[in-house]
Amino acid sequence: MNIRTITSLKILFSSVLMFMSYQVIRTSLQSNLFEQWNYLAGIPWMRATLWDFYANVLALMVWVCYKESSLANKIFWGILMVTLGSIATCAYFLVQLFRLKEGDTLRDLFSRQN
Repeated sequence: MNIRTITSLKILFSSVLMFMSYQVIRTSLQSNLFEQWNYLAGIPWMRATLWDFYANVLALMVWVCYKESSLANKIFWGILMVTLGSIATCAYFLVQLFRLKEGDTLRDLFSRQN
């Protein structure tokens, strides 16, 4: 993996992180999730979206549990991913990207344990 690819991935995940942070803050200021929960929970697509979200979190947490050697880090990232979703996921990928050393490959990003 060359420096251009790493830089592109950093830009991609930083952009998604900023966009999703903006969307969550903007939506939170416009609408209180807890006040609308009963209505939202009654929408079949909302329930399906939540199941989909948690299935994705489970898949990501399998990888995080492989990558992280510390139980504290596993718990920390698990809590963040469940509560912040893609914001935490992008942050985790950025941390992994910034840990890469010159000459590391995509294989190192995904396979090397911390």
